[in-house]
Amino acid sequence: MAVDTKIQLSAELLRTLHRLHRQLADLRTQRDRAPIQIKASQARISAASAEVDAIKAKKKAAKMVCDQKELQLKEREARISDLETKLNTAASNREFSTLQEQIAADKKANEVQSDEVLEVFELIDGINEKLAVAEATLANEQEDNNLRIGEIEARQKVVQESLDRVEGELLQAETELPSVVKGDYKRITDAKGEEGLAAVEDESCTACNQRLTTQFIEGLRMSNLVRCPNCDAFLYLPANG
Repeated sequence: MAVDTKIQLSAELLRTLHRLHRQLADLRTQRDRAPIQIKASQARISAASAEVDAIKAKKKAAKMVCDQKELQLKEREARISDLETKLNTAASNREFSTLQEQIAADKKANEVQSDEVLEVFELIDGINEKLAVAEATLANEQEDNNLRIGEIEARQKVVQESLDRVEGELLQAETELPSVVKGDYKRITDAKGEEGLAAVEDESCTACNQRLTTQFIEGLRMSNLVRCPNCDAFLYLPANG
């Protein structure tokens, strides 16, 4: 039965229960939001760290290219020196001319190689600048994360204290419910939480907007147990109702 004239249920008690359930819902939302906030903060650190790693990888690759080019320069310079020595012992003009051509070619190649090495050095300088920015960003994110964690933990402590207090107040208030009501009340509030109770405004259930008949409204005014015929919520009139 949506209206039970045999069970009297104080509107003030239902208002108190509903208020406490709303407070609990809000506090639990705050509590459950903390891990999400921590995860988001750690994700920013991971992104900043990944950026640092990516730039370091680019620097390493550029350094390897630079080392290879410098090694090629040294090897070619050694070959030029060797060829220049051979010039002094050339057995013929043809051999002398061939050695000169090889030396000239190697020197030209080294000029090009030297320019390429300078370009790589400039590239590495640019990478170093980006790396410094990325490392500073990572350090800031880590510092900010430590601050956020401290703030979240402090806030969580306050929230948990409030949760414990409100849960205690709710348990105390629930002791005032008639024993015949407690089973249904527990079932619906376990399933719906704060939406298991609802005020009536403009002759409608505020939980589902179900329009209520005069019988329901009169039952509420007589402090009878009234349940919404649509969503089954425990109904009550507001304090000014």
